[in-house]
Amino acid sequence: MINLAAGQCVACRGGEPSLTDAEIEDLQFHVIGWQVKEVDGVKRLERVFKLKKFVGAMEFTNKIAVIAEEQGHHPLIITEWGRVTVQWWTHVIKGLHKNDFIMAAKTDELLG
Repeated sequence: MINLAAGQCVACRGGEPSLTDAEIEDLQFHVIGWQVKEVDGVKRLERVFKLKKFVGAMEFTNKIAVIAEEQGHHPLIITEWGRVTVQWWTHVIKGLHKNDFIMAAKTDELLG
């Protein structure tokens, strides 16, 4: 099994193709618990994290913000009482890129 969390995001330029269904399926084995969702025709990776209370959810959200800034790749984050929903996708290609799977793995590592 490859360690996606050890990877670094590479700048994604417009015009690059999004991942194929077969590539997505292969990478999904490395980010257990993440689901592929389609929103307005765009595939995204999504996971809902259960945390203790609102403060725990906010602390986790802030940790995600730090790694997103470090990697230059930013998710949709919905923070609620005891719950954080995270979606990764690559806006410029309107779909999934390997960067999204790297960031999903890095997000998982934040919980230890």
